[in-house]
Amino acid sequence: MSLDSLINKGLGYQFKNPALLLQALTHRSFAANNNERLEFLGDSVLNFIIAHQLYLRFTRLPEGDLSRLRAQLVKESSLADIAFSLNLGDELKLGEGELKSAGWRRPSILADALEAIIGAVYIDGGFAQAEVLVLKLYADKLANIDPKMIDKDAKSQLQEYLQGKKIELPDYHVLAIDGEAHAQTFKMQCVINKLNITTVGEGSSRRIAEQQAAQLAINQIAESKK
Repeated sequence: MSLDSLINKGLGYQFKNPALLLQALTHRSFAANNNERLEFLGDSVLNFIIAHQLYLRFTRLPEGDLSRLRAQLVKESSLADIAFSLNLGDELKLGEGELKSAGWRRPSILADALEAIIGAVYIDGGFAQAEVLVLKLYADKLANIDPKMIDKDAKSQLQEYLQGKKIELPDYHVLAIDGEAHAQTFKMQCVINKLNITTVGEGSSRRIAEQQAAQLAINQIAESKK
């Protein structure tokens, strides 16, 4: 996805000040004028919008459960999952060291960049535009979130679903391990033969990559039900 496609199709928002988007895509390894402050702001904006949505959607849930649901939606792996779907890594500005260690695929970098974009939209267009963006990015996750699955990770959720349907559990395979020993990126495949589902997750550890692959499988199952 090119930068124009990211703006027009992925985000659906046109910046009045395009420099804000460029800053949001700039990692600290690339320049002093980077996305860290925007990420700080975007994190708060995102948390409020998600909290508000959960408050409206789940009128009987107590505060503790709402907090856990929010944490599930705004955690690094959830943000990275959305960033991967936007091919956000292709547009990041990274320093030489991060480029060599495939930083454009690291969940923490992708998650921070996505929060920075939310912060940039908030500054550029105000809260209403930031809310439109968050609701667009989180449409599937908000539609499919299940309060009964609070605190259960993606692999556990997928396993419970498949067991409930008497479907054989998925196989996880290592596809690739890239980068130096101190900054490796794992690529894991999740295969559910009976459902003809194959997904690939990436992360800074095997566990994170497996969780992402499992979440993508859950997303595909949810899509097939529509």
